[in-house]
Amino acid sequence: MDEKYLMPTQEAGRKFVLRAIQGSVVMLNLLRFRDIADYSESPELMPVEPISGKHAYQLYIEHTLPFLTKSGGEILFMGEGGDFLIGPANERWDAVLLIKQNSVNSFLAFESDMDYMKGIGHRTAALSDSRLLPIIENNKV
Repeated sequence: MDEKYLMPTQEAGRKFVLRAIQGSVVMLNLLRFRDIADYSESPELMPVEPISGKHAYQLYIEHTLPFLTKSGGEILFMGEGGDFLIGPANERWDAVLLIKQNSVNSFLAFESDMDYMKGIGHRTAALSDSRLLPIIENNKV
């Protein structure tokens, strides 16, 4: 069975902090939705009727936006994915997001906000797999 990635590991978090990124950071999110959202880890958030993973992710976005904005972050882009033009033929992503944060510290503060964390179960229920790549602007291209 293929390994799935839904949350950062402690080692990945350590490497992210040790990069010592100065200034803003953009998070490239690649998302693969479940057909039916799985709320087994967060039954308190489960809707009355089953919903799609895409719908559950929309609930996550609605919950998250106030916390993201408060932390100085913003959604730069949100779009529908699909199959790669260049990449593995057996790999596809349903959605792509670019989220900008003013700094690594503002991102870490956002991610550890306890009120934000109360809604993260929508994200877990929604996704079958994901990737998160922190990127920084390079003005020397």
